[in-house]
Amino acid sequence: MNQQGGEKPRRRRYFMGILEMLGLKRLINAYGTVTLIGGSRPSEEVLKAMAEISKVFVSMEELYRKVGEIIAKETGAEAAIVTSGAAAGVTLSVAACMTGGDLKKAYQLPNTTGLKDEIVVQRKHKSIYIYVAQIPGAKLVYVGNEQRTLPSEIESAINDKTAAVLYMYFDPQEGVVPLDKVIEIAHRKGVPVIVDAAAELPPVDNLRKFVKMGADLVVFSGGKDIGGPNDTGIVLGRKDLIDAIFKLGPHSLDVVDGQLTCFIGRPMKLSKEDIVGLLVAFLRYIKMDHEARLRKLHEMVDKVVNELSNIPCVKVSKYLPDSSHPVRPLIIPKAEFDLSNCVLNADELLELLKKKDPPVIAYSAHGKVYVNPQCLTDDELEIVIERFKEVFSEKCKNCPKKRK
Repeated sequence: MNQQGGEKPRRRRYFMGILEMLGLKRLINAYGTVTLIGGSRPSEEVLKAMAEISKVFVSMEELYRKVGEIIAKETGAEAAIVTSGAAAGVTLSVAACMTGGDLKKAYQLPNTTGLKDEIVVQRKHKSIYIYVAQIPGAKLVYVGNEQRTLPSEIESAINDKTAAVLYMYFDPQEGVVPLDKVIEIAHRKGVPVIVDAAAELPPVDNLRKFVKMGADLVVFSGGKDIGGPNDTGIVLGRKDLIDAIFKLGPHSLDVVDGQLTCFIGRPMKLSKEDIVGLLVAFLRYIKMDHEARLRKLHEMVDKVVNELSNIPCVKVSKYLPDSSHPVRPLIIPKAEFDLSNCVLNADELLELLKKKDPPVIAYSAHGKVYVNPQCLTDDELEIVIERFKEVFSEKCKNCPKKRK
């Protein structure tokens, strides 16, 4: 019971035909739900729903509204909307807080003259993904330093130009002002809080947790653990701000100063297939037995450790990630390969795994290599184990016989 479910042989043969036509190799994903290799693998149920909706035409506005209502009901939010990925969700959330649904303000973006255009962010939340918050023209105001942020620093940074506080949720993370305190400070100042929780599933309870805490907008990826199309996301939150996102979004057209126009979200288009696929994946996800799934993931890691523990120069162990680990979510166990007594370093091992047929894509952090079972089927796990065995057998003949 992993994320993927099984593949029917006929469908597997069909997609192998596509790969052959394009000259691409099938990858074995021991990394996780990362965008660079496709995100997730939608279930047969999701693909069937996408195929069904592809045969008809519908009102996109009605589809957006209906799907949003269902997701909002299931998460306890006032409203919800599907976006073209979590990054687009953050961009549109920031734009919504800057414009508040005012079409004239929306029309002038990314020109922010006369608008509230400052977004307060804790410096420890600065990441490669923070760029997307600036697309509407917002100015990021960083508070604190690389070690910590104080509540008073957030409070001092909020002024009459502040559109929102953006909280990049990496749980757990030391040295940051916790979300409940951030919400209390921001709301006391009359400023909304946006939570970017793109990869913070599982646990499934997070779908309700942040809204219940009082966050005004919460963003999740639809194409990671939820298992929807990789180009989908979800924004949950206040109805007035979700309505503002809809006005800014890809399917909105309106008249401003006597002229019909679109807005900043126009390039962030979703198909009806994307929206329906995300909905079916979401409903499947919230009904899933997550405890059983987590047990299965632990069993898969245990199998990797047991099968590869006899390699003299490598220490293989189960790793339960801490806050310093870069691959989310932290609740999912990983198999860790300590190469400190091996002739191979992490980059070399990863490169050799990539050269296998089929290529195995694992990842490294802090000089160690990791296998994440999140996107692996049982059959693929066997391939991963065999490829590790092959690489170590080929390259580690001259390694010390004892590991540190």
